[in-house]
Amino acid sequence: MYAVYRQAHPPTAIEFSVYCNFFSTDEKNLVVAGTSQLYVYRLIHDVESGTKTEKSSDVKSRKEKLEQVASFSLFGNVMSMACVQLVAAKRDALLLSFKDAKLSVVEYDPGTHDLKTLSLHFFEEPELKDGFVQNVHIPIVRVDPENRCAVSLIYGTRLVVLPFRKDTLTDEQEGIVGEGQKSSFLPSYIIDVRELDEKLLNIIDMKFLHGYYEPTLLILYEPNQTWPGRVAVRQDTCSIVAISLNIMQKVHPVIWSLCNLPFDCTQVMPVPKPIGGVVVFAVNSLLYLNQSVPPYGVSLNSQTNGTTAFPLRVQEEVKISLDCSQSTFIASDKMVISLKGGEIYVLTLITDGMRSVRAFHFDKAAASVLTTCMMTMEPGYLFLGSRLGNSLLLKYTEKLQETLPEEGKDKEKPDEPPNKKKRADASGNWTASKAGLLDEVDEIEVYGSEAQSGTQLATFSFEVCDSILNIGPCANASMGEPAFLSEEFQNNPEPDLEVVVCSGFGKNGALSVLQRSIRPQVVTTFELPGCHDMWTVISSEKKEEAPEGDGETAEETAPETAPEEDNKKHGFLILSREDSTMILQTGQEIMELDTSGFATQGPTVYAGNIGDNKYIVQVSPMGIRLLEGVIQLHFIPVDLGSPIVQCTVADPYVVIMTAEGQVTMFVLKTDSYMGKTHRLALQKPQIHMQSRVITLCAYRDVSGMFTTENKVFSTAREEMAARPHSETETVIQDISNTVDDEEEMLYGDSNTFFSPSKEEPSRCSFTFNFNKDGSINKVEPTHWCMVVRESGVMEIYQLPEWRLVFLVKNFPVGQRVLVDSSSGQSAAQGEGKKEEVTRQGEIPLVKEVTLVSLGNRQTRPYLLVHVDQELLIYEAFPYDQQQGQNNLKVRFKKVPHNINFREKKVKLSKKEKKSEGGQGEEGTGMRGRVARFRYFEDISGYSGVFICGPSPHWMLVTSRGALRLHPMTIDGPIESFSPFHNINCPKGFLYFNKQGELRISVLPTYLSYDAPWPVRKIPLRCTVHYVSYHVESKVYAICTSVNEICTRIPRMTGEEKEFEIIERDERYINPLQEKFSIQLISPVSWEIIPNTRIDLEEWEHVTCMKTVSLKSEETVSGLKGYVAAGTCLMQGEEVTCRGRILIMDVIEVVPEPGQPLTKNKYKVLYEKEQKGPVTALCHCNGYLVSAIGQKIFLWSLKDNDLTGMAFIDTQLYIHQMHSIKNFILAADVMKSISLLRYQEESKTLSLVSRDAKPLEVYSIEFMVDNNQLGFLVSDRDKNLLVYMYLPEGECGVETSAERVSGLKGLALKCTFIFASCSKGEFRRHASPPACGLQRGRSPSLDGGVGLLLPMQEKTYRRLLMLQNALTTMIPHHAGLNPKAYRMLNSDRRSLQNAVRNILDGELLNKYLYLSTMERSELAKKIGTTSDIILDDLLEIDRVTAHF
Repeated sequence: MYAVYRQAHPPTAIEFSVYCNFFSTDEKNLVVAGTSQLYVYRLIHDVESGTKTEKSSDVKSRKEKLEQVASFSLFGNVMSMACVQLVAAKRDALLLSFKDAKLSVVEYDPGTHDLKTLSLHFFEEPELKDGFVQNVHIPIVRVDPENRCAVSLIYGTRLVVLPFRKDTLTDEQEGIVGEGQKSSFLPSYIIDVRELDEKLLNIIDMKFLHGYYEPTLLILYEPNQTWPGRVAVRQDTCSIVAISLNIMQKVHPVIWSLCNLPFDCTQVMPVPKPIGGVVVFAVNSLLYLNQSVPPYGVSLNSQTNGTTAFPLRVQEEVKISLDCSQSTFIASDKMVISLKGGEIYVLTLITDGMRSVRAFHFDKAAASVLTTCMMTMEPGYLFLGSRLGNSLLLKYTEKLQETLPEEGKDKEKPDEPPNKKKRADASGNWTASKAGLLDEVDEIEVYGSEAQSGTQLATFSFEVCDSILNIGPCANASMGEPAFLSEEFQNNPEPDLEVVVCSGFGKNGALSVLQRSIRPQVVTTFELPGCHDMWTVISSEKKEEAPEGDGETAEETAPETAPEEDNKKHGFLILSREDSTMILQTGQEIMELDTSGFATQGPTVYAGNIGDNKYIVQVSPMGIRLLEGVIQLHFIPVDLGSPIVQCTVADPYVVIMTAEGQVTMFVLKTDSYMGKTHRLALQKPQIHMQSRVITLCAYRDVSGMFTTENKVFSTAREEMAARPHSETETVIQDISNTVDDEEEMLYGDSNTFFSPSKEEPSRCSFTFNFNKDGSINKVEPTHWCMVVRESGVMEIYQLPEWRLVFLVKNFPVGQRVLVDSSSGQSAAQGEGKKEEVTRQGEIPLVKEVTLVSLGNRQTRPYLLVHVDQELLIYEAFPYDQQQGQNNLKVRFKKVPHNINFREKKVKLSKKEKKSEGGQGEEGTGMRGRVARFRYFEDISGYSGVFICGPSPHWMLVTSRGALRLHPMTIDGPIESFSPFHNINCPKGFLYFNKQGELRISVLPTYLSYDAPWPVRKIPLRCTVHYVSYHVESKVYAICTSVNEICTRIPRMTGEEKEFEIIERDERYINPLQEKFSIQLISPVSWEIIPNTRIDLEEWEHVTCMKTVSLKSEETVSGLKGYVAAGTCLMQGEEVTCRGRILIMDVIEVVPEPGQPLTKNKYKVLYEKEQKGPVTALCHCNGYLVSAIGQKIFLWSLKDNDLTGMAFIDTQLYIHQMHSIKNFILAADVMKSISLLRYQEESKTLSLVSRDAKPLEVYSIEFMVDNNQLGFLVSDRDKNLLVYMYLPEGECGVETSAERVSGLKGLALKCTFIFASCSKGEFRRHASPPACGLQRGRSPSLDGGVGLLLPMQEKTYRRLLMLQNALTTMIPHHAGLNPKAYRMLNSDRRSLQNAVRNILDGELLNKYLYLSTMERSELAKKIGTTSDIILDDLLEIDRVTAHF
């Protein structure tokens, strides 16, 4: 069986974060890493307001946001990350460590807007491994605060020292001057820590200390290990040692050591100067240590009594434990600590004199997300990265308070009410402004604190500014039908499903509802065959100006609209047909206009607004009309020898192109020439015509990125080179009037400017003039025109002079970076060189180009290109290295995507024949010119581009900065599209499908589209363990648990069970235990249905919950769906473990008044105790199968009772079972998988086969490929294995296995990860049921969703050759090897190698990113054509495009 693995949804959890100068020395960025993804964010202060749900007047709700400016994907999971500033470098480099012992140093490359690798370090030699075959140690990286060296701990026993050159002049003896960048690094060397001290084992943490002359590394270790049960006889086992690294001599003396620290020390935090020293975190205590100063330690709870002899003082008013805590310094004496429950404390170190700490002060500041990493950003901002919830950007403010000791008591009481009020505000404000965005974030709860000491202490308050969505850790998933689907799509042959995933943990627990594609909500549908293009235009008729004839229509539309939205309403819809044009007026209702100034006799080439939406331009093949409302102001017949086929507008310029490639420009003038107030004046551009112009696009830039000026001074020039997308971020006005060659939705008023952020006006002062308060003197928009010629040359001209500023040859082949080559050569020379290129075959023709500005304040220009059979998307980034020339200071970087523009070949030829025979040149020209890229400015608050064609997609970029591509496959191919803002369809859109139906639709707003998949996250504030869809009643059953304090323990006295209540003092932290309950949730409103909650007993854990179909006489099919749950009662090792089986039916009852959801209720049919713990359930042939203890039983449900039918003995602990037909697949926690069969005639349950080798299975699923059945298994080592049954073979089950990448797991929750490990699974038949394909899908613990697709051997062989070629041909980020990343990872050496029958879809997708030449060269290497490969790859995409 052959298959391909694809990551359908990227991981969303964040594990590491650093704040560094990633792009250039004058801006700092937040770099975060999670699993195999790296994201770069910028903190933006002047977020656009008014578009989403906030009102622009509400200034308080305009908070700082994180804008994603770059993202990179790696073939390896990041294990540790740090940043370093190398000598004479223009930006910081990142150190990334990867599994076992790899270290890569990477930095941003301004020329390609990508990561470049500076150096690679590999330490996986056998002699370093000390003979171990498995490695459990994480390679941690630490960098010296003065950037002198970095240290990585590998295999837990060796320190790799990577020295950095400090200054370039001293070491002349090295003599390698020409090496340039490489000489930042000196050769690395390895220290074996056991040579320093033979007891230096079991390293817990290591950090560099501040304020030492040489780099000094402090190591926290535990030479003799102990655990809580042994503390009575062995305690205080931890030690620290500080070593001073002399890099030149390679010597490392120990300068400070201390032993007998508490046994539960977990991490160390070096204290910055001037205090110095180190804070040691232990689970129950906190210590401050410094050389030559007596140690100071406090006990945080009463668990320290009797477990340590270290001298500790009692910290008053605090009862916390520091396990799983994260911390970071926000000042030299203040650190923020986030506990495992999400509470945030500010710890102040109170010093006397300079160097000794005499007290700690804890201030409980807030309660927030459960944190995995923490980073202080610029002063006042804190980033909390999380694997268990959404990552947050917090803003903190401190309020100083001087309290004299005697006043302290009086202050307490008055202080309470304001704090309570503040807490309510903070949450109210946050949820109100975000309600429409469905980005529910834990609201931050703010507490006050009273300082009891006499020194000056501060209270801190935290507020949430922004959040990054995380749908992990996904414990379980289920598929169901969406509650709202327009009736137009109800009878689609392919059912539409959504995926519901259990996300988060504890108070971050939630359900995430994911859909792969966008499903529009259809308002109404018209049958209008024969229309092949359409435009909506804004009509800004003033009542008094309207002539008598149109008076009443104008009056109807005007009064209803809100004043600020008035000029955004679309007044007319223009539909172009083969030989005529329909004009519809869109007010309260839509009606056709018979008489108006619009041309209706022939087709329309283009219609749009101009002059700040006051006027309308309509272009016909032979002329241009300028209208105001329905009145024609100006008509220009245009005869350039052939009809006009394309028009593009960049207010106030109109550029038209004829069928023969003639280009002409008109400008909107407001003078009294010939008695008209407004007219279009002709300006003939002086551009050469050696090669025909085939398409063009005018662009109005307001990002400030498109400029030809050289920066004033050379330092500025260097930093501009390193600029990301829009360095001039801070100075952009609200660019509502972007222009685009599809529809000129010239909304907004060109002179509304927003004030930029107050930070660092100097950053861009060489481009703009700032006022003292940091607001901008007006930024003039600039106008450009992009022209593509038949010879494959792309040129950008500056309007209105038509000065060539950018030129790219071979534009259609899709290079990865478009670099300007306009300087130093006349355009004519460029034409002469056409021949060189054509050796690869004729250059494909460009059908259409579009340049649009998206993102926050429209600062991110994107270029979309439709070449022959393909879509190219480029992102512009500033680049200014060439000095002197007046060229455009940008480059374009290709964006990877999977949008399929290839239509089936057969169809194409028929259409060509028909059109050649049927119509003249003009007809085909007209038909062929329907724009595929449709810019929209505000559809439900989103702006972007809709991509029509065979595979319609929405391309969205919000102020969050990430490019999102969502398919809209539900209505088939889409011919044309237009935004439509109307009183009955606010901020909606129109589109024509293949059947000629015009659908007026809106985008459902309950989903957030600024995510990899459209998503809705429903916070439940408790851990969600299982979710299961009950088909008959269309509701979901969910199983959740909350933590409760446990104060009693069961004891066996003889046969009786008694509960003993444990008394402890008030500083004791009681253990927590989970309390489980089962409820119903309705997909209509995603609310828990009232009165359906079933609470389980204390100590009772739910081990599985599923919807099972059992035999029943109530239904025609003889089967009925029930919700079944298995539980086990865990009361310690002395009490025998028992469990229960619960079978619930979801029944319909009369709903309570005012609560429509209460129509569904649970009816418990069966709940009886079993002889052992019930660990897994499934159904087979209408019977219930349950794993109880070490046996598997088969039951039949009759008269609300279970009667046993068959049983079989199994392995140790069966934790998952699945069935198909009469086969049952069972997974054992240690002993791999078994396949069982139930025979109805003899009522026997028998073992068919089992895997003889041990395997720690996590989850299982069947994988169907036509007539073959595979068994899919994911295991503890993050491998994905496919087993098959071989009846004749000597051993029962054969394996084909592939590693699907790994990540460290937290022992805390036994979460391992698929790029990570999958825990939940769901599956579903692929589209043509005939082919019997079945895809396994696996949501995983870092929020990624992977899928596995079976494939034919022929395709597999071809793609395997491609995969091997791609591994070596493309340079991979951080120098990683994709093949090593996907190797089977096993602790035990097995006697045979696993078969690698699974391809890596992530690597294969890189083929789509190559340029045409690289593709055909690669295809030639493996003896095939790029067409065949592309068809294979895009077929994978098509078959897996579900949900």
